[in-house]
Amino acid sequence: MIESQKLVYEKTVLVGIINAQQDADQSKEFLDELAFLAFTAGGEVVKRFTQKIQLPNPKTFIGSGKMEEVAAFVKAEEVSTVVFDDELTPAQQGNIEKLLRCKILDRTGLILDIFAQRAQTSYARTQVELAQYQYLLPRLKGLWTHLERQRGGIGMRGPGETEIETDRRIVRDKISLLKKKLLTIDKQMATQRGNRGALVRVALVGYTNVGKSTLMNVISKSEVFAENKLFATLDTTVRKVVVGNLPFLLSDTVGFIRKLPTQLVESFKSTLDEVQEADLLLHVVDISHPNFEHHIDSVNEILAEIKSLDKPTLMVFNKIDAYQPEAWDPEDLQVERSERHFSLAEWEQTWMHRANGKALFISALNKENLQEFRKRVYAEVRDIHTTRFPYNHFLYPEELVEFDV
Repeated sequence: MIESQKLVYEKTVLVGIINAQQDADQSKEFLDELAFLAFTAGGEVVKRFTQKIQLPNPKTFIGSGKMEEVAAFVKAEEVSTVVFDDELTPAQQGNIEKLLRCKILDRTGLILDIFAQRAQTSYARTQVELAQYQYLLPRLKGLWTHLERQRGGIGMRGPGETEIETDRRIVRDKISLLKKKLLTIDKQMATQRGNRGALVRVALVGYTNVGKSTLMNVISKSEVFAENKLFATLDTTVRKVVVGNLPFLLSDTVGFIRKLPTQLVESFKSTLDEVQEADLLLHVVDISHPNFEHHIDSVNEILAEIKSLDKPTLMVFNKIDAYQPEAWDPEDLQVERSERHFSLAEWEQTWMHRANGKALFISALNKENLQEFRKRVYAEVRDIHTTRFPYNHFLYPEELVEFDV
């Protein structure tokens, strides 16, 4: 039996809202992504609920009528988990748990759960654990039944220390300890990066599940874990790659996502040092995704946050084998032609112009256009290398003619 068939998926319900910040189409897109996140975490989405509401209800996020509808479905279908697309306040989460009497998660909690499943190395586990404790700290009140009991007895007259305060102190101490541990590991990793010498560094960046690890395997001829799930790779992988006779270092980094939890951005900034120290970025994009341009914007926002947006970048549009434009009939006056109907050639012209010619269209899975890809990477790396070592330029020809794919 296949391993995946042995898994028992939890019945899961998704809840989202439509407001001025996100219209119906965007809300559907976010819930599609949330459903993929739930599947990655081990959930089977059986129902989605959306409500048009200007501002989230401060007590229950959605209105009372919609909450009753969700509660009735949860009870009738014996749903075990309800996931909200936006971050819930500790008070909202506690109130909703009382009403629905099942496990309540928001997008942040779900992503943290996936990261906890995916973390393999001690470094990644420490980063995830820190993010989890930072997320947990304001939510401790709803997790215990003994929180307001006072400690009495000899020497403990008066208010003493409530158990919630004890729990919070323990969590704060744990956060402090984990931060110190990360600082120690960061110093070790900085030393490792320093020991790599002056080789040109290239980093793969992009939205989650765009095929970075698959591309890494093809380029470096290594076996980096790759799977059609979100956040398949958490640990940064660095490989020495030689194209033609030109060596450089290639790193595969954690994928980005919209509404990435603040705790994760903070705790994983050290992982993104590979991006900050890279000489060249390969921004990988899944062109088969209907909203890939939104993904590009999300990645650029995080790159700007870590001050890496101005680095030399090659746009690499992956999964051209899966790209399918929507059909359009020029005689249908009710449907206006838009980007959804662009052919692959039209997208290529569009992004060649936007990226000043530094755009490539490939399929890492089917190894399409990899010859052109390696030529372009070779040219970019060679330019950086000869700038750094001007006396070695004669070792590397200006144009790579033949190599193994």
